[in-house]
Amino acid sequence: MVCSVLEEMRIRSLGVIDDAVVELSPGFTAVTGETGAGKTMVVTSLGLLLGGRADPALVRIGAGKAVVEGRISVPADAAAVVRAEEAGAELDDGALLISRTVSAEGRSRAHLGGRSVPVGLLAELADDLVAVHGQTDQQGLLKLSRQRAALDRYAGDAVAVPLAKYGAAYRRLRAVAGELDEITTRARERAQEADMLRYGLDEIAAVEPQPGEDAELAGEAERLGHAEALSSAATAAHAALAGNPEDPESIDAQALVAGAHRALEAVRAHDPALAALAERIGEIGILLGDVAGELAGYADDLDADPLRLAAVEERRAALNALTRKYGDDVNAVLAWAEQSAARLTELDGDDERIAELTAERDALSAELGGLAQALTDARTEAAERFAAAVTAELASLAMPHARVSFDIRQTEDPDGVEVGGRRVAYGPSGVDEVELLLAPHPGAPPRPIAKGASGGELSRVMLAVEVVFAGTDPVPTYLFDEVDAGVGGKAAVEIGRRLAKLARNAQVVVVTHLPQVAAFADRQLLVEKTDDGSVTRSGVKVLEGEDRIRELSRMLAGQEDSETARAHAEELLATARADQ
Repeated sequence: MVCSVLEEMRIRSLGVIDDAVVELSPGFTAVTGETGAGKTMVVTSLGLLLGGRADPALVRIGAGKAVVEGRISVPADAAAVVRAEEAGAELDDGALLISRTVSAEGRSRAHLGGRSVPVGLLAELADDLVAVHGQTDQQGLLKLSRQRAALDRYAGDAVAVPLAKYGAAYRRLRAVAGELDEITTRARERAQEADMLRYGLDEIAAVEPQPGEDAELAGEAERLGHAEALSSAATAAHAALAGNPEDPESIDAQALVAGAHRALEAVRAHDPALAALAERIGEIGILLGDVAGELAGYADDLDADPLRLAAVEERRAALNALTRKYGDDVNAVLAWAEQSAARLTELDGDDERIAELTAERDALSAELGGLAQALTDARTEAAERFAAAVTAELASLAMPHARVSFDIRQTEDPDGVEVGGRRVAYGPSGVDEVELLLAPHPGAPPRPIAKGASGGELSRVMLAVEVVFAGTDPVPTYLFDEVDAGVGGKAAVEIGRRLAKLARNAQVVVVTHLPQVAAFADRQLLVEKTDDGSVTRSGVKVLEGEDRIRELSRMLAGQEDSETARAHAEELLATARADQ
């Protein structure tokens, strides 16, 4: 039973496609057409819907943008639905509506369930909804990293659990080794930094600056430098307020205010307003007396000692020497000293820290070696089952004598981790190099598929791998772009038969040029151009009855009306129906 189904795609201004609708259904759908008719645009469109890279070169010449819209029915409890709803998307009658727009300038926008979303979200959903395979994926299978990833995916939790533990230990080891390397390789620089800090702290300690001391000394220096003028001004002000004892005839402010107060006191009882004024004048007299007294005290206390001034300036010079190096003022100098003392403590503890890090590194390395061994053991066990399953699939794809195996090996490295008594290179995925080997016939030595497989064999190996995955880690929809490349004859028939079998439990869409494959499809779509070289809404149609026989005849012989080709086409369809 298919849980999710890609129901429909509308494609506008993408490549040769002007405006077309691709209607899909559960089961096996084959997409056929002349070379260059735009069949591959179906795969490209789905890739865009699922977060693929937006290439402005795909936009049809003369159009401002290309638009791809898709409708995928999904059960309400599917992981993809949960993630989509978290992003604010809404289902449309049990289906997710996805839209992707690519402008001719290269800008790209994505919408999911009526909401604008990051393109990366579409890529997340793709993992749960559709497996897309094109000719580039066949080349990808040649990479060792992809082969290891395929094995790990097949193994499931048996590898995923130890790999997660290994990954955590690996990241911690890298962090510890990096810190240790930084401390040891920069030992000279750190020693020079410590000497500089120690010199600065000693220089500051010798002066012993106090918080705010520079501001206080600046004020004192200003007073001492103008002591004579300050004393003269204070004495003159005092005489103006309290009188000059050496001149009995002088008039002072206190005497004048006292006279005014006496004049009002004599008549204050006759008018409250005048009484209030008398009180205010009395307050002025008291204030004048206080100020006069403070002026006298200021003049007496003023220190005009030139020796004190010299001492102040000397102290200020010492503080200025510190502020030129360590801060804008004394408070900043003290803050620098506090920070530098903490840093010096850290630098002085390098030897102890190196010992700690070295011990932790060695322990992590030993732990990583044990985890790597567990990972290798899990991969080795899974590789045997995976290889046997793929070999069995190849037998049903017209490669009955082919044998698939895995070479799991490690590379010696004196700086690596110890596994099984050897020092081997390691990385974020373990210590294993995993390579898929193929022996196409009895007596042939197993060789890496990059060297030992033809294009047709590689296509069948990739299909066999995907079929095996379908039994262990299925997705609802599979889309293959010319997975039958380089294949013909009986092998093509077997591929068609195997795809039909895969479609019993999943939706399978295949872009193909082989009639042997198309004949096994539950539904066949024809993509054809109009006279102006574009694909329009009428250019993607479902083939049934006579139309399907004509298309299969064209695929077989290049002639729709060839009686021989028609007979062969009818035979292919009959064989496929009987097999189903």
